[in-house]
Amino acid sequence: MTENNTPTALIMIFGATGDLAHRKLFPSLYRLYKKGRLTDRFAVLGVARRSLTLNEFQDSVKKSIVEFTGEQDGLDEFASHFYYQSHDVTDSSSYIQLRELANKLDEQYGLEGNRLFYLAMAPEFFGTIGDHLKSDGLTDTAGYKRLVIEKPFGHDFESAQELNNRLRQAFAEEEIYRIDHYLGKAMVQNIQVIRFANALFEPLWNNRYISNIQVTSSETLGVEERGRYYEKSGALRDMVQNHMLQMVALLAMEPPIKLNTEEIRSEKVRALRSLRPMSLEEVDQYFVRGQYDAGTIKGEGVPAYRTEPMVDPESNTETYVAGKLVIDNFRWAGVPFYIRTGKRLGSKSTKIVVQFKDIPMNLYYNKDTDEKLTPNLLVIHIQPEEGVTLHLNAKKSGSGMETTPVQLSTANQSIDRMNTPEAYEKLLYDSMRGDATNFTHWDEVALSWKFVDTISEVWENTKETTFPNYAAGTDGPQVADQLLEKDGFEWWPVENLEIDNC
Repeated sequence: MTENNTPTALIMIFGATGDLAHRKLFPSLYRLYKKGRLTDRFAVLGVARRSLTLNEFQDSVKKSIVEFTGEQDGLDEFASHFYYQSHDVTDSSSYIQLRELANKLDEQYGLEGNRLFYLAMAPEFFGTIGDHLKSDGLTDTAGYKRLVIEKPFGHDFESAQELNNRLRQAFAEEEIYRIDHYLGKAMVQNIQVIRFANALFEPLWNNRYISNIQVTSSETLGVEERGRYYEKSGALRDMVQNHMLQMVALLAMEPPIKLNTEEIRSEKVRALRSLRPMSLEEVDQYFVRGQYDAGTIKGEGVPAYRTEPMVDPESNTETYVAGKLVIDNFRWAGVPFYIRTGKRLGSKSTKIVVQFKDIPMNLYYNKDTDEKLTPNLLVIHIQPEEGVTLHLNAKKSGSGMETTPVQLSTANQSIDRMNTPEAYEKLLYDSMRGDATNFTHWDEVALSWKFVDTISEVWENTKETTFPNYAAGTDGPQVADQLLEKDGFEWWPVENLEIDNC
């Protein structure tokens, strides 16, 4: 793995006129440049079908950076490193022209043959591009070659395996960087630090002291213009197969021998292998689904999912998933991991709540009021705020011995928060350095798909007669509450677990 803090590379972005490049990739590269993590020895070669002049492309890069960073310092110099080629991804002659331009830029900027191919476009082109990159000579380079791809990686295990086998004809596994932008978020990466760098938590991180763990990722937005994609995906494939299971793996994994890519990935894979498989008949005992109806978000009426653009009026697609995961190993036997994710919910929030078991004997139980102690909670706030809160019990002011919940909090806020690396900035930098720790290995992708495919098979072959079953702006369908109630638990409301800034 390259340890150079100022990596050198030709970054070739396929889909350079698209939304992802405009909103995320260009601003992230600019921030890296401003921080000195990119020297002048880099070049970006934008590739897309649209016909653009060099000046038009560089102007679009500048516009992107001003819009999403609000900065202009050094913008002309930065944009001068950007080049463009109109391209047909199915035509070898386009790749030959691309190779000639890449070789010229390599010599011009002294890039040592290092090439990063970023596929920021529709997944159906991944295999075609990979084939041509090899057959038309773009991977024949003196430096490193790395392929960065966005989700979705396949539609199920079978299609994912087919795509992986195809890409492996051009790139080795260690050269394929599958982006899960959740793994670039600062607080997701902090899960390991919280666990393995604190004597307060690691000895308690097991079934003796933890009663359940809840992972919530809620959105207030609907599907907007993504109706065609979402109809094929749904919340299960869009969120659970990747983001949610990745967070569960980080929470459940054993301590790695070393903090390097291979050891961390190995422990995540072991955690995913420990997930209890479900039969088709058992799916409804562990997972529930929902679809949003019309409702109100921030005082404004919003439509039902079935009336969104490019959505089937009788759609069976889920916009909400809640599930109970059981991890069959010595550490987690008997501890349920609950996950939930959905669109058009009451708040935008991604949080992890670790609920500790009650103490064996409650000396402070009040028989007159039937008031019990609030459980101790560790809350990891991932977005929109970033931080950690520990919920404890303390004595109320006064002469009595009544208790009151208190919070110990730390947060990335104000000036500090502005310096928190945006997820794509971190992941782009890591991919240029050759650090694949926060990218998804094929073994993780395969295990996640195998787990999710069982649920998909049941849901796709069973017409849900209760859809829509939750109003936009609420916390989701009632069946999600019942999933926990039968175990004697309840969802912790994320809006009541904000970081205490007092």
